[in-house]
Amino acid sequence: MEILISFIGASMLLTIMPGPDIIYVLVQSATNGKKYGIATSLGLVSGIIIHTSLVAFGVSAIIKQSENIYFIIKLFGALYLLYLAYITYKSNDEVLLNTKAEKKGLLKLFKQGFIMNVLNPKVSIFFLAFFPGFLYSSAQSTIIQFYVLGGLFMLQALIIFSMVSVLSGNFASYLKAHPKFNTNIKWFKILVFVGIAIFILLS
Repeated sequence: MEILISFIGASMLLTIMPGPDIIYVLVQSATNGKKYGIATSLGLVSGIIIHTSLVAFGVSAIIKQSENIYFIIKLFGALYLLYLAYITYKSNDEVLLNTKAEKKGLLKLFKQGFIMNVLNPKVSIFFLAFFPGFLYSSAQSTIIQFYVLGGLFMLQALIIFSMVSVLSGNFASYLKAHPKFNTNIKWFKILVFVGIAIFILLS
């Protein structure tokens, strides 16, 4: 249970960090209304099922073969997160909200969000790095554990994205009024990536 609580906490920190998905939801909501942001959110979150399945069946097969390989996967995950921290440190990483979102139908936005997520290979790579460090049971099937983790990640992402959609006007105004927010969030992202990497190595 403690591992799952840690996973949910880490997932929430990762989800609230400004990235392409949450910015896209914010722009859709601020420009067209909260229901359009929520439709986009549902599409983005639904795509997680595909990535979870790829990681679950691929990694589970590897784990059954060797514990050493499992450790190597965890090591890869930690190194990848440290690499993301380095990329964040080197980047300008501005939160851009000037883009105007074209108004589309709710179903079309759902499909677009789904396709955006599914066709992004970085999501599968990230889940491959992130999920194995939070397997919580030696008795339960690793495939089931990956789907539990995927389901929890989807649930928290949907809640946060929906909150962003509802509060989009306030968020947009705050970000435009506080230009130093970019610098603060940059260091926040670095600390989150490094912290999770250390947790994975020690777990």
